Amino acid sequence: MSAIITAEQLTMKFRGCEALRGVDLKIQPGTVFALLGENGAGKTTLIRILTGFQQPTGGTCRVGGINPTSDPGGVRRQIGYVSDSPAIYDWMTVNQIGGFTAAFYDAAFRKSFDKMMSRFDIRMDQKIRSLSKGQRAKVALSLAIAHDPPLLILDEPTSGLDPKVRRNFLESMIDRAASGRTVFLSSHQIAEVERVADTIGILHDGRIVLTGSLTELRSSFTRVTIDVDDPLRAIPMLPDPARVISEDRMGGGHQWIVRDCTPDTIESMRQSPGVIEVVAHAATLEEIFVACTSNTPVEESDLEPNVAPERVS
Repeated sequence: MSAIITAEQLTMKFRGCEALRGVDLKIQPGTVFALLGENGAGKTTLIRILTGFQQPTGGTCRVGGINPTSDPGGVRRQIGYVSDSPAIYDWMTVNQIGGFTAAFYDAAFRKSFDKMMSRFDIRMDQKIRSLSKGQRAKVALSLAIAHDPPLLILDEPTSGLDPKVRRNFLESMIDRAASGRTVFLSSHQIAEVERVADTIGILHDGRIVLTGSLTELRSSFTRVTIDVDDPLRAIPMLPDPARVISEDRMGGGHQWIVRDCTPDTIESMRQSPGVIEVVAHAATLEEIFVACTSNTPVEESDLEPNVAPERVS
């Protein structure tokens, strides 16, 4: 099955800033892909390139088989896009914004949009400016998907929404993926992403440092807590294939996030001189994210898992 989004060595340089530093990415159709990253990591820049609003400094990408640099209009016709602050003419009514947008699509758009407004219990005669932020988000989402695009791109779409609206919004993304559509979700809200995404990418300092299915990532990273008899005692290096991704000191011990940690690795640590106890648990997505975006000096190759078929090597 052909990937719906591919990127190879994408770079984006601004004056005094390198926003993207060789981004490689491959996203399969029918998935909810979540791009995680701190503020300023380059998430919005990557989305602007994929949607044809920004030309990259280097590298290539394709969205639905189309190069957004050479044919931005072709890309936009086959996607839906919702930003964190959707630009909707607030002097229009809901009916007017539906009619205005419908002019760019076929007749099915208007019927679909009206149906969604009815389902969301939003009156057609209401002015956009009179809607709550949650209602505006529903209108923006409806405008983005009424033409039933194969790819929906969301940039921090739930920012400022109340928990109930946020949950409904995200659950609708699962329904789209179940119907064979693809959702590309950019966010730094890890807890909400964990509920809906089946594939994760972590963007840090302009680079994709980790990709893989949520299940695979959880099984590949372990939180290991080590209690020792002397806080200054050096802990022996872990045997291959285990790799320490990040380390925190906790009182008289250490807490590691370890990739590819096996039962034999844990037993080996327990037998090390001065070790009192070793406790291992599966790392949460938040712990994986913090480990991969921390300033701990680890080799970049340690962050590139073998677990992601979506990864472009």
